[in-house]
Amino acid sequence: MSFVSGFSSALSGMRAAQNQISFVSNNLANVDTEGYTRKTAQQISNVVAGTGLGVKLNNAERSVDQSLLRSYLTANSLNGNLNKTHDYLSKAENLVGTPDNKNSIATDVANLQANLETLATDVTSSVGRYSLISNASSLTNRLNTISTEIQSLRGDADLEIETICNDINGRLTSIANLNNQIVKYQALKYDGCADLEDQRDEALKALSEYIDITYYSRDNGEIVIQTKGGVSLLDREAHVLTHGAIVRAATDISYANGNINGIYVDNVDITTQIKDGELKGLINVRDTVLPSLQSQLDEIAGVMMENLNAIHNQGTSFPGAMTTIQGTRSFISPDTQVIKIEKGDVRLSIFDEDGVQVATASLIADLHFSSSGETITDTISKIETWMQTKLPHAHVGFDANGRVVVDTGDSSYYFSIMDTETSTIGSSQTDAKITLDNNQDGVADRTFYGFSSFMGLNDLFVTSSSEYIYQSNVMSKNVDLGVRTAVTLNIRTGSMNESFTVGAGDTLQSIVDMINNDPVMQNEIHASLVPNGSGYMLQIVNSSGGQMEISEVASGGQITGFLSRIGLDVSHCNTASMIAVREDILVNPNILSVGSPEFNTYTGQYQLSSGNNNVANNMAKAFAEEHTFGQAGSLAKVTTTLADYASTFVGSIASQTSNAENNLTYQSGLVSSIANKQATISGVDSDEELAHLIVYQQSYAACAQVWSATRELIDILFEAV
Repeated sequence: MSFVSGFSSALSGMRAAQNQISFVSNNLANVDTEGYTRKTAQQISNVVAGTGLGVKLNNAERSVDQSLLRSYLTANSLNGNLNKTHDYLSKAENLVGTPDNKNSIATDVANLQANLETLATDVTSSVGRYSLISNASSLTNRLNTISTEIQSLRGDADLEIETICNDINGRLTSIANLNNQIVKYQALKYDGCADLEDQRDEALKALSEYIDITYYSRDNGEIVIQTKGGVSLLDREAHVLTHGAIVRAATDISYANGNINGIYVDNVDITTQIKDGELKGLINVRDTVLPSLQSQLDEIAGVMMENLNAIHNQGTSFPGAMTTIQGTRSFISPDTQVIKIEKGDVRLSIFDEDGVQVATASLIADLHFSSSGETITDTISKIETWMQTKLPHAHVGFDANGRVVVDTGDSSYYFSIMDTETSTIGSSQTDAKITLDNNQDGVADRTFYGFSSFMGLNDLFVTSSSEYIYQSNVMSKNVDLGVRTAVTLNIRTGSMNESFTVGAGDTLQSIVDMINNDPVMQNEIHASLVPNGSGYMLQIVNSSGGQMEISEVASGGQITGFLSRIGLDVSHCNTASMIAVREDILVNPNILSVGSPEFNTYTGQYQLSSGNNNVANNMAKAFAEEHTFGQAGSLAKVTTTLADYASTFVGSIASQTSNAENNLTYQSGLVSSIANKQATISGVDSDEELAHLIVYQQSYAACAQVWSATRELIDILFEAV
């Protein structure tokens, strides 16, 4: 028996050494194979019926630290997130310029200020006018272009999301196939399981770059993959991700308001449950980073337009004064909307082509505008009746969009509107306070300053849209709005006039639900909660893009001020993408208003002078004065100058891009460090393998000698017998 045992032991030792040499050979052959891990097999004693019969090898084992692999997956997901964020921020920075770049949007704003200051010193200069309008047009074109490109980047990000979802599906399918092979090989005790597990680990690493994942193994060798938010991605079968990219992105299109599709798994939207990876980076870029930049750009455009238009409306162009004036405000129902002049008066004047006064009248004292207010239609009718006493062919009315149109009917005569402190002729020029009652409840819903500015009769900048988007202050979506007594809100568009009630305990989300679930309102308007900075804004949009008025219905002749408390008002949203210099001024800069009518104390009349520069001076001063900019993404509500806000905007993008680059550099280094640590543990060291090879060679030789000696003894025994 001892001869047989020795013979068997020597033979098993030779086989074990041979197999170990095979492992070493395979390890050396794959020393440069990406993802390959060192394979070994543990030798154990082979005991049968209490007798040692040599040695045998366990199944092949991989040198893998599972906790290190999980650390790599987590770090790689964050790296993918940061990579996409940095990529798109860099593109945005290229659009707006950097603080040290003379071609930044901040430089364009500063140049417009410089041009206005130069023109104010010599308003008779045609070169100065053309230079100003050229610069203003360049600025608005730049705002338009940047807005278009920002929306294009959002569209690109959304398209990338669709592509990555398809790539994820492909990788999940590959891992599912590897799972099936591993389960089969393990059940049938085939060789090669370890190599298949290497391939699966590499697929997990690639998958982690796209989306945050975690996994666990079952006893049969397969793995189950989930997102860190608990969404199952692979459990025996792959769970397919679906996302349909948008055709076109726009400022008022977002995931929050339902215009952008979610990312679905098993018909469940998991967009908000994705925590990391390139998908998270792209979602953040599409829904937060780029919209934040867009809202800041809209604040620049909106505040500039509001303030310069208000001043430009104080003036009258001369020479080259206009005989036809087109308003920009659309009135939904001018027959029922009531305006009231709360302070000051409005002086109407007609001048001949030499700037000499032909007629003048104040709206209150001479045209008997009621102190309790009058409808828009009645007000316009009063002005037309007065003009026709001097100019029979004059016309004042509304166009098809509800905007006021003034036509003197004679190219030799010009029309002028100027607000004054009192009704007395020669009274100081100052903006009249105008209130608008939209729902005829006797209470003012909106307040404006300047009659011409209210109508938009002499705007410098225009947009192609009406006031169709309202937004609130930034707050928590479920914060208690502080309503103690029910508040009734009225929303009017060109074809809808609906009211709803906000009660105690209602939130911004409650208002969204009330509007979107109302069978009448849902056909005309859409409400949503739009992320902004650390909170959300209630956004209400007129789907047709037409004028919209939102007001609180008075109770007992009073309102609670609810709209003011939550800050729900006309938004600057989309202004940067549509702002432009008024077309007729762009074509003919000579009709730029640089001064207002002057009162001649000797003649007792008003006159137009080409040298009057008070309006040009005030427009230049508007850039040096501080204005209020609402919260826009990462920039908090602030009171500052236009130039400073533009500089802050450019600096903010540069800072975000720099931070993203630093974070990406650090995270990429961390991923590389973990990968190197993995390589140290799992990789093949050729020197170490060669050392093992010598040991196994010697072991094989020793066992061979034992086997030969045993065989010789057996042969001698047979010969003796």
